[in-house]
Amino acid sequence: MTQARRPSAHKPAASALRLPLNQKLELAAVLRCLQEDGLISTSEAMRARQAHSSNRPQFEVHPLVMLANQKLASAEKEGIELSLERLTVWLAQVTGVPYLRIDPTKIDVAAVTALFSHAYAQRFRILPVEVYPDRIVVATSEPTDTRWLADIQHILRRDIELRVSNPLDIHRYTMEFFGVTRSVRRAKDQGEDNPSASLPSFEQLVELGRTGEVGADDRHIVHIVDWLLQYAYEQRASDIHLEPRRDISRVRFRIDGVLHKVFEVPTPVMTAVVSRIKVLGRMDVAEKRRPQDGRIKTRSPGGREVEMRLSTMPTAFGEKCVMRIFDPDTALKSIEALGFNPDEADAWNALVQRPHGIVLVTGPTGSGKTTTLYSTLKRLATADVNVCTVEDPIEMIAPEFNQMQVHQAIDLDFASGVRTLLRQDPDIIMVGEIRDLETAQMAVQASLTGHLVLSTLHTNDACSAITRLLDLGVPHYLIQSTVNGILAQRLVRTLCPHCKREAPCEAPAWRSLTGRHPLPQPAVICAPVGCLECRNTGYLGRIGLYEMLTLTPRLTAMIKPGLDLADFTRAAEQDGMSPLRAAAAAHVAAGLTTIEECMTVLPPEL
Repeated sequence: MTQARRPSAHKPAASALRLPLNQKLELAAVLRCLQEDGLISTSEAMRARQAHSSNRPQFEVHPLVMLANQKLASAEKEGIELSLERLTVWLAQVTGVPYLRIDPTKIDVAAVTALFSHAYAQRFRILPVEVYPDRIVVATSEPTDTRWLADIQHILRRDIELRVSNPLDIHRYTMEFFGVTRSVRRAKDQGEDNPSASLPSFEQLVELGRTGEVGADDRHIVHIVDWLLQYAYEQRASDIHLEPRRDISRVRFRIDGVLHKVFEVPTPVMTAVVSRIKVLGRMDVAEKRRPQDGRIKTRSPGGREVEMRLSTMPTAFGEKCVMRIFDPDTALKSIEALGFNPDEADAWNALVQRPHGIVLVTGPTGSGKTTTLYSTLKRLATADVNVCTVEDPIEMIAPEFNQMQVHQAIDLDFASGVRTLLRQDPDIIMVGEIRDLETAQMAVQASLTGHLVLSTLHTNDACSAITRLLDLGVPHYLIQSTVNGILAQRLVRTLCPHCKREAPCEAPAWRSLTGRHPLPQPAVICAPVGCLECRNTGYLGRIGLYEMLTLTPRLTAMIKPGLDLADFTRAAEQDGMSPLRAAAAAHVAAGLTTIEECMTVLPPEL
């Protein structure tokens, strides 16, 4: 969220004299200035005045919000409405105060809410967004109302830099940040007043009389957890990490594959938050010494059902909890939306539409294998097809499938699960992962008896999956007769479309990306810059890199004990397999990602 440093904006510029100073914005003055600047016509201004006089709200509404709700036509461009964001940018220009779009993940909530009260922030429509030793950056939707400025500067003894921000954002984050801070404080106070038990920590700083636990059903804890789940969903987080420490524990979100620290709470409050989440996930709250798994199903702010998979583990300072979020809009995509090019999509569809055989998806943890398999099975699971899965754990409940979860405590592993599924008259079987020889043998047996089997392996590339099966002990002749094809994949961050810029392509960097594959070097590629839309990372979203291996008769004949992986890989490329590096180069040349980003996920060349 941090922008380039600008001079301290203690007061609005002289141009703000067009609007009354030292008072809140009024609709009449705002409409007059909008007309003077040519943003709205006289007729639209009259319509806004009439609507305001005929339907006066019971509570005070910001003039820009009122005008945005009227959906006024812009006089600058035909057919375009004046949005609230456009009006906010205009207000910043008129008053000479820099515009800021608030990024909530970059705000130190505890620091900004300690500066002044919730009531004071609401009264003047202000919200601190950055705190430094010598200055404070404050977002406001009332840049002409600076009656509070001198008092705050005197009390805090720091310079105040003003920024103009969206009125609804300021209102919302003021309510959320002060609300969750109040809940954390009250939950902590309640725990200190109730010294019932010590924290489950291996290294604990004992303070007599201050070792109480906070109840998981306390209403303040309920509020914190509800806010946390909604906040993570809105920020496009794929994982929530709750990490206990001795005094202050932290909350981190994984967004586009990168972890961001978003919040800190006292460790007793974190313990109660984890307990609350365990209650929601139907886990054993009393058991804090062993890892546990669970799941929560909730609704997004838009009303869609969202799955969350929970995992806890004991650490030195208490239980660490990770929640993986499976948003249906993200987890279930079309093949094209996953990043397949037309040739790869055709080859993949041909593989998964065969009546029997094994199709494998390989890649490290977090490379998108589950998303690819779920999206594929979702398409294949028609009314006349029986799709059964055995997973550890079930990543996301899908009503189109018959899903079974591995349960080691009762000896229900992948192999026995597949054995059970074979008696369930399946057409398509999905095995979560082939980890051992017994599971591999059952997958082979299922394909030999006329079923299509989809599964995953953890290997560097597509060809390595063949050697992995040989290393597990699967006979080469069974691999020859059952494996139809293998898909290797990686996820790379895509450049932010709002701020990326063109840059010359350096030959050494291009050669390091393409390796031994002679691919034409583009003259220009794109580079990251960083803006508010992408949290100054330069990247927004992720896309897949794919390596599709379809076993041809020549490749099948090469599968023998002692297979030379390098020779097999070269033969596969000669038979049409496009390697991961070629997919990465194509995405870089298309301006979707960068060489540096691709190099972080690509396997070493053989």
